[in-house]
Amino acid sequence: MTDNLPPNQPENPELADLVAGAAPAYRGEAAPVQPGYAAAPPVAGKTLGIVGLVLAILIPIVGLILSIVAFIQSKKAGARNIPGLIGIILGALGTIVYILIIVFIVQAGLKGVEIMEVCAADPTASVEYLGQVLPCSALTDEQLTGF
Repeated sequence: MTDNLPPNQPENPELADLVAGAAPAYRGEAAPVQPGYAAAPPVAGKTLGIVGLVLAILIPIVGLILSIVAFIQSKKAGARNIPGLIGIILGALGTIVYILIIVFIVQAGLKGVEIMEVCAADPTASVEYLGQVLPCSALTDEQLTGF
């Protein structure tokens, strides 16, 4: 039976369409639609709440703002928005952490400037840094300037 078929032609005619690259023809009836099951209406602010939650992790201040907007939209529509609430919490905590990091970096920079000024004015002086008294002569130009 396979001797009469052209090369690369399967024995099953339904598979012939697949081999030829065409989609197989559908030979059945469509599935019946279940009555009474409609899609739920979209919750106002739900998508924005999810976006706010993701951004609260990556860019906390932006995520905080978007989550607040999404939460207010959902509240006005009378719906719950858990991602928006979580985004508000994470955005607030992340923003606080970012602020603390910025304050620490600024203080460390100011302390470094203070040490540089003292040692530049009097190379024989001593400075206190991280609870240790260091003579300016022990600090090299590379340590003072970072270059």
